[in-house]
Amino acid sequence: MASAAPAPAAPAADIPALKTYFAANFKIGMAADPSGYKNAIANPVILRHANSITGENCFKPASLGVSPGVYNWATADELAAFGAANGLGVRGHTLCWHSQTPDWFFTGTAAEVRARLETYISDVVTHFKGKVYCWDVVNECTSDDASSPYRNSKWFQLLGPDYIEIALRAARAADPDVKLFINDYGTEDPAKFSRLMTIVSALQARGAPLDGIGHQLHVSTTSPTAANVDNALRSVAAKGLINHVTELDISLYNDPGSCFASKTGCAADITGDATLLSAALKAQALQYRALFNVFKQHPSLQSVTTWGIADNSTWLSGFPTTRGNRPLLFDVAGQAKPAARAITDDAFVP
Repeated sequence: MASAAPAPAAPAADIPALKTYFAANFKIGMAADPSGYKNAIANPVILRHANSITGENCFKPASLGVSPGVYNWATADELAAFGAANGLGVRGHTLCWHSQTPDWFFTGTAAEVRARLETYISDVVTHFKGKVYCWDVVNECTSDDASSPYRNSKWFQLLGPDYIEIALRAARAADPDVKLFINDYGTEDPAKFSRLMTIVSALQARGAPLDGIGHQLHVSTTSPTAANVDNALRSVAAKGLINHVTELDISLYNDPGSCFASKTGCAADITGDATLLSAALKAQALQYRALFNVFKQHPSLQSVTTWGIADNSTWLSGFPTTRGNRPLLFDVAGQAKPAARAITDDAFVP
C-alpha cells in the first residue's frame, strides 16, 4: 500500500496575520483568480493574511463579455463566493479598459459604442451588486506622455474624454452604494500623476460619481521614492477621495524603458545566483518597509493589495521579459520573506 503524500507545509507563523496587524490602517488584499488561490502554496497564505481579494483576470471584459448581452459568469462567481465564504471583500477589476477588451465593444457608431459600454457596465455591476465592495471602473486612462492628460485608447478615440464619466455614471446607476475608482499605474511619477489629477478635476467639476483613486504601484527596489508615493496619496485625499493601493509588487530588477518598450536592455535573471538574490531581497524588504511606513500615515488609504499571493505565481515571471522574479511578500513555498518581516517588525534588519 502506497504511503500518503505529506500534507503541504503551513505558512510560517513568525509574522502576525497581515489583516490583523494592519486592521487599524487598511484592508490587506491579494490578487488571484480561482486557479491562483486554490493551490496548496497560495491558499493558506491568502486565508491567513488577507481580508480583500481582487480577481487577477476573471472580472475583466475579455473574461466576462462573450458578446453583447452574453456573459460568462462562472469563474468570477466562483471568486465572489470564495470571498463571501472566507471574509474577503471583493474588489471588482475592471469594467472599462483599453486592454483585454473584446473587439465587439468597439464596432459601429459612437452612439452604439456608448450604449454598448453602458449596458455592459450596468449588467456586470448589477450582477455583482452586494458582492463587490468597490470597482476599478476605468483602468489606465492617463497618458504616459505630456501630449494629453488622456491615454489615446480606443475608448478615447471613439467617445473622447467623456467615456470616463459615462462609465462612472453607468456604474453608479447600477449600484448606488459600491465605491467607484479610477485605477492607474505610474501615480508615483509626478508628471503622470499631475495628468491624472487633471482628469480627476474635470470629472469632479462635472459632478461625476468618483469615490477614489487606485494606485497600482508596480515598482522596483530603487524606485519610486517614498516621498513621491506620499505626495500622490496626500493629493488624492485633498480632493476628498479615497486611496487604494491596488497592484503592489516590487520587482527585483531595475530595467530601462527599452525593456518595456522593445524587450531590449532587460536585466539578466539573478534568481539562480544566491549572492545576487540575497542582496536583491534585502533591497526589496527595505523598499516594502519604506512604502508601508508611508501607507500607515494616510487615513484616506483604505486598502493595500499585492498583485499576487506568493512568488510561486506572478505575472512578472513573463513581463516585461521571461525570467525568474520574486516580487511579493511570500516566497515560492508560501513562507514569509524578509519583506514580510520588515513591514511587521520595525526591529528586523533584513
